Amino acid sequence: SQAEAFRMGSIVLNVLLVLFLVVTVLVLIFAEPLTKLRTGGAISAEQIKIATNLTRLMMFAQLFFAVSNFMTGILQSYQRFIIPAISPILYNLGIVAGAVLLTDRLGIYAPGVGVVMGAFAHMIVQIPLVRKLGLKYTFSFNLKFPGVKQFLRLAPPRVLALSLSEVRNLAMGFFATSIGSLSFLVIRYGLLLMAIPIRFVGVPIGQASLPFLSKEAADTDINHFRDLLVQSLNQVAFLALPATVLILVLRIPFVRIIFGTANFPWEMTLTVGRVVGILSVSIVLQAMVHVMIRAFYALKNTKVPLVITLIDTALYFALSAGLVFGLQYGVLGIAIATTVTAFVEFGLFLLLLNRLVTGLLGRPLLWPQFKMVLASFLMAVFLYLPFRIFDELVFNTSRAIEVVGLAVTTGTIGMLVYIYFAALFEIKELYLFVKLANKFGNWRQLLSETDEVVVEAYHGADDV
Repeated sequence: SQAEAFRMGSIVLNVLLVLFLVVTVLVLIFAEPLTKLRTGGAISAEQIKIATNLTRLMMFAQLFFAVSNFMTGILQSYQRFIIPAISPILYNLGIVAGAVLLTDRLGIYAPGVGVVMGAFAHMIVQIPLVRKLGLKYTFSFNLKFPGVKQFLRLAPPRVLALSLSEVRNLAMGFFATSIGSLSFLVIRYGLLLMAIPIRFVGVPIGQASLPFLSKEAADTDINHFRDLLVQSLNQVAFLALPATVLILVLRIPFVRIIFGTANFPWEMTLTVGRVVGILSVSIVLQAMVHVMIRAFYALKNTKVPLVITLIDTALYFALSAGLVFGLQYGVLGIAIATTVTAFVEFGLFLLLLNRLVTGLLGRPLLWPQFKMVLASFLMAVFLYLPFRIFDELVFNTSRAIEVVGLAVTTGTIGMLVYIYFAALFEIKELYLFVKLANKFGNWRQLLSETDEVVVEAYHGADDV
């Protein structure tokens, strides 16, 4: 029942808060040695002191995030996605407010205070809707309550998988700084640009699909589960593939627009562009992994994603070490290692998920994917040609405003070509997103009937 579900949620929240409090106390005590471990001897004692104080300050934000992310999970399970989407915006506004309003009084600590303010806003904005749904908090640590044991069984593999991802990020920093002082910035900028379509496509669709996948898994209807999973993967590919083409072809203008031209040397722009070119090949794969990993979670399987993450992390270490220290590929070696491991990760997820979901690798998935890849290839051709012509003959790219004009003009041409071929090839996802765009046109009704819109979009996907 809903009452039992909320009681179980309260128990889980209480356990998480205790764990977070323990971790917070440990970090507050050992903040300085932890800071030295992360930075080595590259920074001064004064900088270590500042970093230590900022670490202690921002740990309080993590407690707010623990509660806030718990509420996000509840809201998404009820197919409420707008408020969880707004909360990160408020978090960023909190950081900006702290930096703008408090810098005169607090100096470098102002953004740290802004992080705490933003985390609090991230949490507080979700409370009214959670209460409206009927959540009643219970102070209880009854670990024998139905469902809690299952949570405690499923959670550790997920925590370990996330920990391995953080270890991999640390390894990336180690390999990059071993090459040179600028290499870390180069790979960091490349990853930031690559992550934009993944965060805007793969993560939202993965989060939105989880409640529906969980429902179909609970109903033990593997056919409906497979159909929904295929729809989600096709939707991700439909959006991520043209984004990949745009970033691959327009990588140099994008680097100059996003990271600036005045203080960004041309040689560094070219290096970041090469890194982005290598990384962009795996964008659609990493976006689709966000859906597949949630399919495993919906099936109450967290061990397989952990094993895949272990393999992926080990391969990343081996490839990075070999390419950076052995073959002397420099920062490009890190980008190659990232892309290769993304291909391996995607392949393992797809093959192992196909063993659990019979018929996943069938025509409903493969045929639309083939048409999308073909449309994307044609888009790349018709995007590259005007890009080269306009770059040489029309726009003076020594000026920032004309770099923007070049990117917008050629990018628009590329997207129109993609839409044209998507319609020509009768790719269903095009008509689905057109239908959703029409719904967003009536935004007042959308805000008042969020759950109905989401459910309607899912159930109507086969009819479009």
